[in-house]
Amino acid sequence: MMDSFRIDEIARRLLESVPPAFRTISKDLETNFRAVLRSSLGKLDLVTRDEFDTQTRVLERTRARLAELEARLLALEGASGPAAATGADSAAPGVPRGN
Repeated sequence: MMDSFRIDEIARRLLESVPPAFRTISKDLETNFRAVLRSSLGKLDLVTRDEFDTQTRVLERTRARLAELEARLLALEGASGPAAATGADSAAPGVPRGN
């Protein structure tokens, strides 16, 4: 979730954009800006940068492991011969092979 400092900074920037004539009620506006921001941002499903970076590293390791396993599978399929990769028998199902 966004930290309080960032919310305060956004509220301050919003307040600075308010025309000078309305700045007399600035404290009320600032309080309302903060409340609306906290409420709206609190409803979002946000994660911290650290959590995002951690999940990115997990995904990278998972992809590397998947590539490794796919390579091993291809090697195993190749080692067992072409019949294993295409099916041991080329006859249609239910059709007996000639003996």
